Amino acid sequence: MKLPEALRFVLALLLLRPATTVGLQRSQEANRVVPSTATLADCPRSCGNLSIDYPFGIGSGCSRQPDFDLRCVENSSAQAAAPRLFLQDGVTEIISDVSGTDQNTDFLAAFSHVISLRSDADVYNISWFPGKSFLFLPVIILNITGCNFDAYMLERSSNTMVGSCTVTCPTEGITDAVARQTCNGTGCCSVVIENMVTSLQFRFVRRRIGKLKLEGKSTRGLLWDTINITSDHAALSWVIRDDQQSSAGSLQNRSDYACRSNHSGYTQSNELSFLGYLCFCDSGYQGNPYILDGCSRDRGFDPYQRRNNCSRMCGNISVPFPFGIEYGCFGRKLFQLNCTNPTTSTLQFNSGPTIIVPTVKYININEGLLDVYYETPFDDRMMSISEGPQLYSSSSSGQSASLHWAVANLTCQEAQQNVSGYACVSTNSTCLGVVYSERGGPLGYRCTCVTGFDGNPYTTNGCQDVDECQTLMCKSTKGQSLPLGIAIGISVASGILLFILSANFIVRRWKRGIQKKLRRKYFRTNQGLLLEQLISGDENANDTTKIFSLAELEKATNNFDPTRIVGRGGHGMVYKGILSDQRVVAIKKSKVIAQIEITQFINEVAILSQINHRNIVKLFGCCLETEVPLLVYDFIPNGSLFGVLHNPNSNSSLSWDDCLRIAIEAAGALSYLHSAASVSIFHRDVKSTNILLDGNYTAKVSDFGASRLVPIDQTHVMTNIQGTFGYLDPEYYHTGILNEKSDVYSFGAVLVELLLRKEPIFTTDSGLKQNLSNYFLWEIREKPLAEIVAAHVLEEATEEEISGVAGVAEICLRLRGEERPTMKQVEMKLQHLRLERLRMRELAAKDQDIQPLSTVQSQVAHRSLATAGRKVGSSNSSSERSQNCYSLEQEFMSSATLPR
Repeated sequence: MKLPEALRFVLALLLLRPATTVGLQRSQEANRVVPSTATLADCPRSCGNLSIDYPFGIGSGCSRQPDFDLRCVENSSAQAAAPRLFLQDGVTEIISDVSGTDQNTDFLAAFSHVISLRSDADVYNISWFPGKSFLFLPVIILNITGCNFDAYMLERSSNTMVGSCTVTCPTEGITDAVARQTCNGTGCCSVVIENMVTSLQFRFVRRRIGKLKLEGKSTRGLLWDTINITSDHAALSWVIRDDQQSSAGSLQNRSDYACRSNHSGYTQSNELSFLGYLCFCDSGYQGNPYILDGCSRDRGFDPYQRRNNCSRMCGNISVPFPFGIEYGCFGRKLFQLNCTNPTTSTLQFNSGPTIIVPTVKYININEGLLDVYYETPFDDRMMSISEGPQLYSSSSSGQSASLHWAVANLTCQEAQQNVSGYACVSTNSTCLGVVYSERGGPLGYRCTCVTGFDGNPYTTNGCQDVDECQTLMCKSTKGQSLPLGIAIGISVASGILLFILSANFIVRRWKRGIQKKLRRKYFRTNQGLLLEQLISGDENANDTTKIFSLAELEKATNNFDPTRIVGRGGHGMVYKGILSDQRVVAIKKSKVIAQIEITQFINEVAILSQINHRNIVKLFGCCLETEVPLLVYDFIPNGSLFGVLHNPNSNSSLSWDDCLRIAIEAAGALSYLHSAASVSIFHRDVKSTNILLDGNYTAKVSDFGASRLVPIDQTHVMTNIQGTFGYLDPEYYHTGILNEKSDVYSFGAVLVELLLRKEPIFTTDSGLKQNLSNYFLWEIREKPLAEIVAAHVLEEATEEEISGVAGVAEICLRLRGEERPTMKQVEMKLQHLRLERLRMRELAAKDQDIQPLSTVQSQVAHRSLATAGRKVGSSNSSSERSQNCYSLEQEFMSSATLPR
């Protein structure tokens, strides 16, 4: 993910401040003390149920630098509660494991603070700064409770506002618990901060609206006396600080170089690379690169059962060592199984495969196989399970399969050198190498009993001598002929009867079988196996994304009734449907069956399942059981921006305030796709038709069928030309090179639509077809803007605003992509224009003294500086609402620049 240049500059300035001398540790004295297993032997490795790895630590000498010095604090709220782990600032709580192994640089954090209100103060300020080595990763969700105040969040160093909300209490009797249930602005508001920041400054401005007049005794509770801030979600990323900002290649020569282990190196290719670096173990090695000999070959297997009386059965399935169900009963974490239902013998992986979690049916110790069953068939491909070294593989397909497994990612020679960790502990056992069945590469090693012995080679004396005579059932056969003949006759008769019954059963189910096979054929043709893997296995996918059955969608659309058609999307018809849980959805159904359509469908699901942004249409799932693949996403009731702008029969019109807001929201969504999502995404078909408007006329970017996922280390891709004329980037059209600036060009065309209120390809007065972008660029060189833009825009916008938006559109439409701005820069410029418009309106309102404070309080609700319950039909009312919404915020922004 890319950081804005301004934020990178601010964070770089942080490095110039003198380092604190409080809590100086010997880990900073790199010349005298080198971290190793021995020097860190007395350091706590856990706090409660959380584990801690160096360079983090608790106590003197246990961490590398002051920011990484943690505090384990006893929980005072309850005697039985586990202790809590905090950063050195004392307020940032760590709620997940803190690991220094293999670039695991993120952990979850929590923040809470209570402000007691005073009768003589209306403004309160606090800050949240976890340390110079940390950065808040992309999303922070904060819940704030209290009564009658405006809350503002700023990036502390740059004084840039990154979030705001308003809390009101219409009645005295509201409680904290009730307010938190919805957190919709009544007693509680929620703020989502998506900027990557290093510190937050909170500012709360209390409103004085007079006392509520209630009969009898006042019922005011603590909600009126405090402001309570809690984080609902926050993640921190860290680096090893490089205060000297060393050049590439010079770090290893410094005495304080952090990557101390053999077989380790460093990287500066993450979000905080301009502040420092990270260490990693070389390929084939695992462990902690920050301590001596921390990187090693796989040593994760423990050959000894650490617990007595381990359960070795799940129903009728035997679970022999090195597998186990309880802690202390398995050889390594990857071999922990979960007996979810002993009655039905349901045994599953505790942390299942990266794609689909199978059910274990049988464990074969000597052959190194697991017989498993998948609820959904999977394709002919290798499968890996869980994190850490890859120790499972399979080349089978279908719902039943056998997984090969190894106990460690080592050769037999390497394993035998580590006596304490060697898995083949039985006297009569031997080591065997395990390879990938398809690739032929090494998977690791396993154990088996030598010829003539049988049993468990992973337990002491587990391989026992085989009694061949008993195995072959060496008995006298005299007198057994008659019973044997009777048994054979009964078996044959039973077989014939079973055959007849089976044939009858097969005939009766034949028709249903054909239909099922047809659905399965469509499922595979539509690449359903790949989609299942993408949706269920991708850790970035939305939890609510699912695969719908055809029956569900037929019921939702009244068997795809033509009256339910609401439009046409990139893949064909779009139907309105109502699911069984009463969600209103849009169902996209292709008309043309072609491979490119299937590919675009897969592409759209893959992209949307990884995206969670308030200005991007929400994917609910898809259906794969028909010849035509179906896509199910949130129904957006007010159609597209194109329809509102250009449909003469539309009952809605957009004010200039609405246009600016929608442009900012769409720009923010595209900026997120380019630089803040888990992978860079180029939309490739940005146009007003694909900017939908929900019930509040909030922008929702849609239609990702033509989009491209781009690896984080690439800036462009070569593709077949695809897009819509009127919006298509001419540089991309001529070169076939797609990059983020292609979306910028298309967005510039949308801005021109908003200014001129003409279609992207429009008919001139002379009857000729004209490209709107070319027309705009030519006309602004020949005429004043007032003669070009729409009359509706001239009535509401100032000359400076029109000039500003036109200027943004002009640089977006430049022929050379390198001369265009980024979407983040476009968003920031539009935000500036809108804030300036609101500032001027606020000053005018104050001069005329026509905006009472009580009116403001009843109208501030929209978190993103938009008004709630917007009715777009009246431009004048829209302008008035925007003015009311911004009054207090502008007062705060004006005061924020004053010295404090």
